[in-house]
Amino acid sequence: MPKLKTKRAAAKRFKVTGTGKLKRNKAYKSHILTKKTTKRKRNLRKATMTDKTNEKNMKKILPYL
Repeated sequence: MPKLKTKRAAAKRFKVTGTGKLKRNKAYKSHILTKKTTKRKRNLRKATMTDKTNEKNMKKILPYL
C-alpha cells in the first residue's frame, strides 16, 4: 500500500484534540465586520468541534493526524 498524502489546506485548518476529535475555527470573521454585532463577533472567536457528519471524510483527508 502506498503512502497517503495529507491535504495541506485541511492540515492547516484543523487540530486534533486529546480524545481524537477535530477542532476548527469558525468562519465569517474576516471582513464586513461593521454590520455584525459585538456578541456575534465574540462568539466567532472561539474554536469549535467539527460536526460528526464530516468526521469520516476529514479523517480520510488527514490520515496522519
